[in-house]
Amino acid sequence: MNHLIKTALMGSMLVSSSSFAAEHIALSSKLNTHPALDAVDQFNHNAMQVTDIKRVLANHVAKDLATQEKSWLRQLSNTHIAKLSALSLTQNNQQLMQQANTRTRSLKGLEQANANLYQLRLASKDMLMQWQDGQQPLIAFAPKGDDKDWLYVEAFDAQGNLHLLDARILPSQPVLILELDSQQVKTEGLAVMQSIFEQARSQSPSVILQQQSIQDTAISTSKLDRIRLSDDEEPWVSGKAEVYAVVTGVSPSRDEPVLDIVDMPYLDHDGTDYTPNQILIHWERYRWQAADVLLMEQDDNTNYQELATTFLDIVTQVMRTIPDPNVQGYAIIPQLTNQLIKAMPSHWFSNDDDYLDVFYTLFEGQKYTNHMGASNNAKITLSPLTINPRSVDPSADR
Repeated sequence: MNHLIKTALMGSMLVSSSSFAAEHIALSSKLNTHPALDAVDQFNHNAMQVTDIKRVLANHVAKDLATQEKSWLRQLSNTHIAKLSALSLTQNNQQLMQQANTRTRSLKGLEQANANLYQLRLASKDMLMQWQDGQQPLIAFAPKGDDKDWLYVEAFDAQGNLHLLDARILPSQPVLILELDSQQVKTEGLAVMQSIFEQARSQSPSVILQQQSIQDTAISTSKLDRIRLSDDEEPWVSGKAEVYAVVTGVSPSRDEPVLDIVDMPYLDHDGTDYTPNQILIHWERYRWQAADVLLMEQDDNTNYQELATTFLDIVTQVMRTIPDPNVQGYAIIPQLTNQLIKAMPSHWFSNDDDYLDVFYTLFEGQKYTNHMGASNNAKITLSPLTINPRSVDPSADR
């Protein structure tokens, strides 16, 4: 199985590498690259480039504090957060922001839109009073690499001086964090992933017949009544969590894996009970009335097109090694999920989208109360829910 993971990852990396130069040549031709972005090494991994872009942007934006601080203070006083495009910036920094945004979207596989992704966020609402009292903030950004290994957070003052802040202790000085709008990035990214998963699933004619057949029948689902995270894995510079679920199983109509994405926009803090009343699993999509649920947390550096393609490559290769899936039955499903988890420690996933927990072998029609994940990091309550079709009155359209 480890060989399969390496094969899938290497295949995706080779495809990425072979098109890498062409992509960046095309990107450079579209942009009159801002000189500040020359500091970003285009031959680094995408995740490192995103961090380097944030560093360049933070350094330059910090210098606007000298003239725009009062304006920014007014805009951030209520919500403590503002899109960078909504703040007063010098013309030079406006151009830098636009080009940084375009480049970041390319690196993250979000090129279908062009809205600005960057924002400034006050690290803690308690810092507002200090700022209002005249203590000028620093502009910081999240470091490279695995957040568990972070020692310092780099920050810049209005004169362009570099400050090193403790990564684990919230600073006493006001700090504005330059970051991507995680909710917007996650929403766009999950749409990209779901589109890729659905495209793979819809290539079979049986799927069309199945979709037509279930329109007039009751739909069996599992509803998420309650969920709680013990540890959202986020240091202070990363802000609130942005969690989503990947539901894994096997197609009922063919011997191929099925992956579905479920967004959880409400789940942003650990140690809190949430009661979303959210549909988590649509059972008509899964064989053997069984599925796994993998909880993930979005971070800034993921390329969602590559992530979805890699997930599909891994689980598809695992399925191809199984001669007769019906012999093993639903025991196959944890094998698929485990291969996804094993892939995550690679450099592709270091402080990209983080594994939080996994729920193995959930069954249709079963109630789960305070059910702990395999890593003891999440607890859920699930209940069966049948959605009946709406009866149609033929005379209603007359």
